[in-house]
Amino acid sequence: MEGRRRIEVVAAVIHDGGRILATQRGYGEFKDKWEFPGGKMEAGESREEALHREIREELDTEINIGKLLCTVEYDYPAFHLTMHCFLCTVAAGDLKLKEHESARWLSAQELNAVDWLPADVQILPTISAMLV
Repeated sequence: MEGRRRIEVVAAVIHDGGRILATQRGYGEFKDKWEFPGGKMEAGESREEALHREIREELDTEINIGKLLCTVEYDYPAFHLTMHCFLCTVAAGDLKLKEHESARWLSAQELNAVDWLPADVQILPTISAMLV
């Protein structure tokens, strides 16, 4: 693990009561994989500030940030990821895809219907239990 690049990100588990929003990456090494929207924290930002900014940038949407669901630690081949996952709802906006190629609302039964990024897979059991 020594010398491995570390990346800290925030992710929004956006729900509407019975479903969660999954987004499909449109670029980069993990293009076409599905994830929870969010991204890297910038210097001096709180987790919540970063999440608000990322969702505005990616989805042109304002969110209400609820509780911290979990923090995932995951080792990708090139880096170690720390991902803080927050339960969120849409406050305002129409979820315009500005960086992703697709998005789907998934029920608990549909969570495995998309090809998730490995780190995001780690929180599916928590989400599945929450949606039931």
